[in-house]
Amino acid sequence: MKIDLNSMSKSDLEKLRADVEKALASLEKRRKADARKAAEEAAKKYGFSLDEVLGKQKGKKAPAAAKYRNPADSSQTWSGRGRQPGWIKNGLAKGKKLDDFAI
Repeated sequence: MKIDLNSMSKSDLEKLRADVEKALASLEKRRKADARKAAEEAAKKYGFSLDEVLGKQKGKKAPAAAKYRNPADSSQTWSGRGRQPGWIKNGLAKGKKLDDFAI
């Protein structure tokens, strides 16, 4: 299939580009579905489901449990990860230890 791109207008070229991008996305989706089906069949051949073979899938991590609580406002907690909240910084500046905020 030979297309003479030089004879096409700008709008025709943009439409062609959009059509090509759509076709590529569709192709990738079909190929992934085919690959998944083949992997499921291969796992089934050995008596497993694909999920059993792959194990637990990586997903979004659960939020870390709170380790520290603001004694002045028990609704404010901190897991110990990331930036220290202001109430921790203020307490440390006043001479308290991090253990003083531990839950």
